[in-house]
Amino acid sequence: LRALRILGKADLIACEDTRVSGKLTSYYDISAPKMPYHDHNAEAARPKLLALLREGRRIALISDAGMPLVSDPGYKLVAACAAENIPVTCVPGASASLAAVVLSGLPTDKFMFVGFLPVKQAARRAALAEIKNVPATLVFYETGPRLEKSLQDMLEVLGDRQAAVARELTKKFEEVNRDNLSNLLKYYAGGGETRGEIVVVVGAPETDGGERWTEADIDALLLEMVGKQGMSVKDAAAYVSAKSGLKKRDVYQRALLLNKKGDR
Repeated sequence: LRALRILGKADLIACEDTRVSGKLTSYYDISAPKMPYHDHNAEAARPKLLALLREGRRIALISDAGMPLVSDPGYKLVAACAAENIPVTCVPGASASLAAVVLSGLPTDKFMFVGFLPVKQAARRAALAEIKNVPATLVFYETGPRLEKSLQDMLEVLGDRQAAVARELTKKFEEVNRDNLSNLLKYYAGGGETRGEIVVVVGAPETDGGERWTEADIDALLLEMVGKQGMSVKDAAAYVSAKSGLKKRDVYQRALLLNKKGDR
């Protein structure tokens, strides 16, 4: 009700897609004009919005789904307003990340919102390696076409942790699958594209002292990253260092040695 009241009093509504938001404003007979504000036009649209705000206009920022500013360019507009002491307030609404954490069945005392992982596999694995040892539940946004590959990388980099895949939260076809990563991967592998908006929640690492890495383990992973994944020696060393917890300098020296042997 508060959100509808705010929209009704707004001089302008900034939204991702005016057609999508138009359905909402039409249904509730809200007449405020709409202006698109999304990833592709944010740099050009932001100065226009700021100029209107300086004039004392009231602007409501909404998203097509979920909570504005969570994985969208709205945060840059808020930062710009803060820099100019333009007042901003928040009307709490649905957030897929929070809903997924609640429904996952995983610990909620500490969780880290990661958002979307990189598209390319090497970069995606490197990003996962950087957060492998974070002692918190991890929350990712994902798309249907990439879900299987991301689950595969999560399994290989993070290990077979407890996890949940949540889809279409708060909608008619809401679905939450809870299992370990290996079983979730089997469930979604080869079953066709999973549709809808997806959140993957992964449990924190075990706190049993960690795994022990042998030289053979290090060598095998370095060779895989450089040979099969096409990483540079430097990137492979950084990846293996983050995954194993070993010093980057030591792993890099090992990678150089292996690379030199391979050139013979």
